Amino acid sequence: MEIIGCRCGYFSQQLCKEASNTTGWEFNNTDNGGFERRPYAELETGPGLVLIEGGTFMMGRAEHDVMYDWNMPKKGYCFFLYMDEVEISNFNYLEYLFWLRNVYSADYPEVLKKALPDTLVWRDRLAFNEPYVEYYLRHPSFRDYPVVGINWLQANDYAAWRTDRVNEFILVREGVLEFDPSNWVNENNFNTEAYLVGQYEGTIKKNLPDLNAKGSGERKVRMEDGILLPHYRLPTEAEWEFAAYSLVGNTVDEVMAQRKLYPWNGHYVRNDQESNIGAMMANYKRGRGDNMGLQET
Repeated sequence: MEIIGCRCGYFSQQLCKEASNTTGWEFNNTDNGGFERRPYAELETGPGLVLIEGGTFMMGRAEHDVMYDWNMPKKGYCFFLYMDEVEISNFNYLEYLFWLRNVYSADYPEVLKKALPDTLVWRDRLAFNEPYVEYYLRHPSFRDYPVVGINWLQANDYAAWRTDRVNEFILVREGVLEFDPSNWVNENNFNTEAYLVGQYEGTIKKNLPDLNAKGSGERKVRMEDGILLPHYRLPTEAEWEFAAYSLVGNTVDEVMAQRKLYPWNGHYVRNDQESNIGAMMANYKRGRGDNMGLQET
């Protein structure tokens, strides 16, 4: 999941009356029409996100071209972005299902049903994975494991839901909205798009002052204020591959010229440092088996 966010410290800073460097008219002055320039400090990092430094790299195959022809290189570019530090876990997804159940289950049970993961993806004719089918999603032992059985549409819906919940939290934190979960029923819940276009019908605790000379004296938060975060979304193929390479401090002029099979340097999967020699460099399946702790030999 990816987002670019911001933090402005809106209620803790006074508006400064600077002048436009193109027209000379003063900002934040009702006598000049009231065009606003709100204080802005820095990007606000959303919960669980880390910054991915952008750069250029070669997409696709690395060491699997045994002839080393490299006759079809594909150049990829990734902008600076925020991405989840870890995969969405079972516990994260259970929070989503809990919210859907509380809000929609009475009148729209199909909403919750549509969001449920397909737990039968674990079944295999040559393996005994029934414990995963029954317990993987909901048992506390697996709460920090990545959620599985989610299709693209379900992941997209989760990203939209997360956008609304994060922005709702920010507006409650900043004192703009009243926090009343008892009123979350069916369509009566916070939606970022509905709020921005003026169709949100929830309880407003305090609107922002409106400096527009033709305004009503107060207004809702706008995206230009730097308070709300933009939409969460799924990463593109290039963004996912670039983030997986973990290239911080391992590029030259923001370009990855060398081809690598693993995020770390080298062509092997074990640690060669004397302090931890022989240890696996990543957590992955090391051989054939049924994923239940046993491996075939």
